[in-house]
Amino acid sequence: MYRVPYQQRAAEAREWARAHSLRPAVEDERRVALLLIDVQNTFCLPEFELFVGGRSGRGAVEDVARIARLVYRGLPRITEVVATLDTHSAAQIFHPLFWLDAAGEHPAPHTAITLEDVESGRYRVNPKVAAALAPRARLDVAEWTRHYARSLDAGGKYPLMVWPYHSMLGGIGHALVSLVEEAIFFHGIARQAPTRLEIKGRNPLTENYSVLRPEVTADATGREVATANRELVEHLLGFDEILVAGEASSHCVAWTVADLLQEMSARDPGLAHKLVLLDDCSSAVVVPGIVDFTDAAEAAYEAFAAAGARRMKSTDWA
Repeated sequence: MYRVPYQQRAAEAREWARAHSLRPAVEDERRVALLLIDVQNTFCLPEFELFVGGRSGRGAVEDVARIARLVYRGLPRITEVVATLDTHSAAQIFHPLFWLDAAGEHPAPHTAITLEDVESGRYRVNPKVAAALAPRARLDVAEWTRHYARSLDAGGKYPLMVWPYHSMLGGIGHALVSLVEEAIFFHGIARQAPTRLEIKGRNPLTENYSVLRPEVTADATGREVATANRELVEHLLGFDEILVAGEASSHCVAWTVADLLQEMSARDPGLAHKLVLLDDCSSAVVVPGIVDFTDAAEAAYEAFAAAGARRMKSTDWA
């Protein structure tokens, strides 16, 4: 982590653009988006809460370095950077404070809460925070959790995971990794194309792995509790090519790509060719001795490729 010297970098970016005759991004004939998923300290630095180490133990650290190099090498071709920011507070459905076990204790991080756990009462909503989390009067948060667990199970999603407190709004874990922040700031000045930042994960009653859609959006009656990010869907589909990188390939990257491909398929399956999955710029969640999602991530990427998305290394693109 370090402070980016914005004024100095801005002057250098303007000079670089002049010396290399870089055109403003608005003049690009072929429009390319670089979609960076959650390239934040909380996921990308080993000393933080949910470091995505992959099986090598160095995953996100190496991904970040490759992403930064890609941004600088790709200055003439990348039209816009879209960066998502996982954004949370303490009392959310995937954090320990939300739940209590039979002994009245909060579950430990990396506890999976299944449909059976919720229906049997093995884990229940913490009544001291439930009322504060309801988005409207008379919403039964305990009933919501049962509906939520059933919805995940029916949809073939991962069971609810209790994660360590992470991506806390206002904390340094929430910030973009300095190396990438500096690179995309340089890009924004050099190409006169400000980075588009997308907040996700603020709703306390649902996980939000995909930046395009929360995991569960409506209660058992069909009444909306969370909303999809339709504006971003339309924005991304306006590009000729969408490069995808970030953390983690098994979770937020995979879910975002799945949602985007679903949108593309509904309109024109040929649109999937716009997607480029940068294999060397994402890693899977691995907690040694607890969980390893590497195989699940690879299976998801293979399915995306079968649907028409392209897989390549960042060095092969730029």
